[in-house]
Amino acid sequence: MAFASGSSSGAMSDINVTPLVDVLLVLLIIFMVTAPTLTYPIDVNLPQKSLNPPPQVKEPPPPIRLRIDATGQVYWNDAPQPMSVIQNLMEVEVNRDPTNQPMLEIDTNPDANYGVLAKVLAHAKNAKMEKIGFVQND
Repeated sequence: MAFASGSSSGAMSDINVTPLVDVLLVLLIIFMVTAPTLTYPIDVNLPQKSLNPPPQVKEPPPPIRLRIDATGQVYWNDAPQPMSVIQNLMEVEVNRDPTNQPMLEIDTNPDANYGVLAKVLAHAKNAKMEKIGFVQND
């Protein structure tokens, strides 16, 4: 074997990695020193201790079941309603207690027209309903 010969007259064929390790250690130290300056502080408003206890949470009213069938008919708690009165029904529910609104659970048939659902959601927004959920009843 040419590399295993014990003669010292041949040129050394091993790579000297000492300078490479020195350069890497210097780069590591530079990155360790500059890394903390690259971070930016984020102001976080933590909750403070309050002397007044929070108000008691009221029991939420029962949810409103709004169903849209494949023909586009809208049912308000299983009673068919024309689209023209849906917003009025929503406003009545919101005005009962604006801070404790019922959940509007919308169930839409997969074959229903999307325009009907869009109108229902627009009526809910105009009536200022805050709790809207989508359910899938089979």
